[in-house]
Amino acid sequence: MSDVITLSYLIETPDSPEKLAAKIASDQSTGTFVPLAAETEELKNRVAARVVSVTPLPFSATPSFPTNENGPFNRALAEIAFPFDAIGTDLSALMTVAIGGVFSIRGFSGIRVVDMKLPDAFAEAWPGPQFGITGSRQLTGVQGRPIIGTIVKPALGLRPHETAALVKEVIEADVDFVKDDEKLMSPAYSPLAERVKAIMPLILDHEQKTGKKVMYAWGISATDPDTMMRNHDLVVKAGGNCAVININSIGFGAMAFLRKRSQVVLHAHRNGWDILTRHPGLGMDFKVYQQFWRLLGVDQFQINGIKVKYWEPDESFVSSFKALQQPLFNQHQQPLPVAGSGQWGGQAPETFDRTGRTVDLMYLCGGGIVSHPGGAGAGVKAVKQAWEAAVQGVPLEDYAKHHTELAQSIATFADGKGA
Repeated sequence: MSDVITLSYLIETPDSPEKLAAKIASDQSTGTFVPLAAETEELKNRVAARVVSVTPLPFSATPSFPTNENGPFNRALAEIAFPFDAIGTDLSALMTVAIGGVFSIRGFSGIRVVDMKLPDAFAEAWPGPQFGITGSRQLTGVQGRPIIGTIVKPALGLRPHETAALVKEVIEADVDFVKDDEKLMSPAYSPLAERVKAIMPLILDHEQKTGKKVMYAWGISATDPDTMMRNHDLVVKAGGNCAVININSIGFGAMAFLRKRSQVVLHAHRNGWDILTRHPGLGMDFKVYQQFWRLLGVDQFQINGIKVKYWEPDESFVSSFKALQQPLFNQHQQPLPVAGSGQWGGQAPETFDRTGRTVDLMYLCGGGIVSHPGGAGAGVKAVKQAWEAAVQGVPLEDYAKHHTELAQSIATFADGKGA
């Protein structure tokens, strides 16, 4: 058999796990159970999926997979190999054959894709990140610490000139990165062209005065790839170097179209990801999901953070972060992990410790910066001070005694209600 694509599934069934694993292999390939006149052994060996192993798991071993706590259910980890000849390197074919169809098979009370191993041919077929960690650091001029960023929220209803006033404040406070919220693409109250016109001169003027060009990620996502490329070109012509891409909304094809032509850093927002993973007995792990988008070429990847304001537990963030740290083939660049969602300086020490004491990340704060009682500028300073304390191993409360902005931030956000 030629190279194989191997996926691991965590399954739950009242039936035999071995039987259901074989069902996955047969339903998602050809020739396993239904012999046809024209179906030779050679054909079956070349294109039929096969069950590599089925490892029974007690319920106590899978506490994060609580689909059914009672009743005659069996759990197992099933590893299935799909011949490369049956799928090739097309990512839509991979998603269709090895993932999409398995959820429709009868007999499962739970099924989750937890791992995926691809042959080297995928690395040759897809470009991977154009900028990644190294390029993001070069373009922002930030070395030796996290890239500190903030978000412009559309819920505020800000018009372009009002957004520009906020951006001017955080730029002058030496922020490294600003992004449009994922919901801010080109609404009537703030068209993309008008935002670019109002904000880019501020960024370029600051660069002229200081030598530092703040990276601004513009919301260019659109259903029509041609429209998205026009948005991209608008940003590039104005001097921009980054764009927010709602990856689940635009899909694999549009992402591939954009990456081939892109001249900017592609900041991936995974909104909609929760549909694929929130139920512990369905969907897939980020370890699997992120491989598709890394192959397609995202440069920065939002993955929530510690003590987020949404449902995702800290352990999920940590495992997502570790997945992005793992090399994917021999790609020159790895995507920059982006910690966000309700972040302020208070999560910096635990984030630093639980991500392997690395500073190779972007630390993205919305309210944790713009809602600081001293203003957005003080918010930027407070987050930087928190990271200084975290890296030095100094408790935030001690560091705050000599850093007013951090002290104000602790007083405002430590109860978990502000950011």
